[in-house]
Amino acid sequence: MDASQASSLGTTGGSGGNGLVNNQTNDAVNATPNDDPKQNLNQVINSIQKTLGLLHQLYLTVSSFNAASQLPLLQRLNSLVTELDNMAKLSEKCNIQVPMEVLNLIDDGKNPDEFTRDVLNDCIAKNQVTKGKTDAFKSLRKHLLEELEQTFPDEVESYREIRASAAAESKRLAQSQSILQNGDVKVKTEL
Repeated sequence: MDASQASSLGTTGGSGGNGLVNNQTNDAVNATPNDDPKQNLNQVINSIQKTLGLLHQLYLTVSSFNAASQLPLLQRLNSLVTELDNMAKLSEKCNIQVPMEVLNLIDDGKNPDEFTRDVLNDCIAKNQVTKGKTDAFKSLRKHLLEELEQTFPDEVESYREIRASAAAESKRLAQSQSILQNGDVKVKTEL
């Protein structure tokens, strides 16, 4: 690259010494180190979209290449390298864990939504099994109480009174401590 070409590039950062134009973008430098994860992810997504745009521009430049388009080709190559570097720096701030099953599905040319569907179906099946067990225990408890009531009516009546008073005490305590009946703590919404 001669001096006239390098001076015409003036504001883009000059020559890198290897014939590539050093186009510096400071997207990663301008980002604050304590950004929230959603903002970090959006920055990576924007960088990916910018990289795809640069690849398209590079494709157009290469497909219609002639001697006059060498400088734009070098500029676009350098822009691509810079944006890939920027993307790598931005991606270090993102902590996204993708299950290997999803990557394997993508490698096999399948839709990754299949993984999500399969996981949900497995959860539904396990939930139904657990609900069946819970219902079976409720039925057993009811049956045992009926049998015990026929054999020991006074003891079952005192048991029910003890259970009712314990349940009332538990409910009163839960309300005073903002604890839900299932044991979870209520979260107060801030306006």
